[in-house]
Amino acid sequence: MSARILVVDDIESNVRLLEAKLSAEYYEVLTASDGPTALAMAAAERPDIVLLDVMMPGMDGFQVCRRLKDDPETRHIPVVLVTALDGRADRVAGLEAGADDFLTKPIDDVMLFARVRSLTRLKSVIDELRDREASGRRMGVIAGAASRLGGSGGRVLIVDDNLRQAERVASELAVEHRPVVESEPYKAVLTARGPVDLAIVNANAKAFDGLRFAAQLRSDEATRNIPILAVVDVDERPKTVKALEIGVNDILARPIDPGELAARVRTQIRRKRYTDYLRSNLDHSLELAVTDQLTGLHNRRYMAGQLEALMRRACQGGEPVSLMVIDIDHFKKVNDSFGHDVGDEVLAEFAVRLASNVRAIDLPVRHGGEEFVVVMPDTELEDARRIAERIRLHVAGAPFRVMGGQELLSVTISVGCATSMGAGDSATALLKRADEAVYEAKSGGRNRVIARAA
Repeated sequence: MSARILVVDDIESNVRLLEAKLSAEYYEVLTASDGPTALAMAAAERPDIVLLDVMMPGMDGFQVCRRLKDDPETRHIPVVLVTALDGRADRVAGLEAGADDFLTKPIDDVMLFARVRSLTRLKSVIDELRDREASGRRMGVIAGAASRLGGSGGRVLIVDDNLRQAERVASELAVEHRPVVESEPYKAVLTARGPVDLAIVNANAKAFDGLRFAAQLRSDEATRNIPILAVVDVDERPKTVKALEIGVNDILARPIDPGELAARVRTQIRRKRYTDYLRSNLDHSLELAVTDQLTGLHNRRYMAGQLEALMRRACQGGEPVSLMVIDIDHFKKVNDSFGHDVGDEVLAEFAVRLASNVRAIDLPVRHGGEEFVVVMPDTELEDARRIAERIRLHVAGAPFRVMGGQELLSVTISVGCATSMGAGDSATALLKRADEAVYEAKSGGRNRVIARAA
């Protein structure tokens, strides 16, 4: 998986060395020699990863990282700080500024590429979600902002057979999170399928294989989106690389530093909430694309796809498809006499009565205005007529309460039914026959059902 990587360093030889290493692995490399240039390039070029030197004149790497993470347009770009510093205070400062990881000079090539591949996978997922969310915003079906999503108050699952270490980690996290400790993998999997924001897994557990457990979380559809923080001994490079390869999000070296633990956990939870927010918006936008917002029924767009598929099956010798087209009688008078708000109340109440009187296999749809359609798979015309009559009686049998119950309106409907004719028939022709039956019902005095055989 290739990526565009922005390398930021004020020393030309460092830039050229990193550029050569990354280019040899077929990454596209952008370069900048100072903080302001890096910020401008990140905003304009939208790289997949930023490799950022800490010690730069003017604006150092911590400041640049903080500015990138404060900007809604660049905060999702992973940042790896590259530094000769290896002290606790510097690591924590970088993580609190929003950095995803540290690489210490001289750079270990194996660790560099393992981290780049891991962050590239993460970035590609977020980019896809962001693109879909942007489409939803352009359609006007997504609102809100993710700027308020924080990294505290998370539910953290600690999976460790070293109970002393696990309890110490839990105690540190309990200040701002809700940790739970599990020492047995099968119990931990069950816990992970609940509301969990982060899993911390001891990769050196003696009673179970920590990396195998992490791989299991990644392969399970119910848990694959949970970020994983693997605890690895500081000198275990092969295990660290393997953890990143199987999809672990971040590494925490032992002995565990409380400040680094807090910063890494906060970063992972904040990112989890951001991706959850994007997925939620995506689900919402998909729902809005196929749902009528006033009635909660499916809309015309969704019906078209379902009806076409059923008609293809019917034309190839499958079970017949029936269609019911329903029009609310004299609906314009309701709007003219009481206003559109009352008209909306009538539509919403009718949708409830309609949905409660069709079968589980039927698809009730608001086709537009006061017209509704019910798609009825595996249904003969006489069965469709009988169900339509039941709906008509239920609507006409009790008045609609509107305006908070202050008014009672008598409502009736006209219904047309038609059934597929086998080979050569089409969804358009079926809908036209049901429409013609509705017109016949209305011209015959309304409040009636007409079933049209051909």
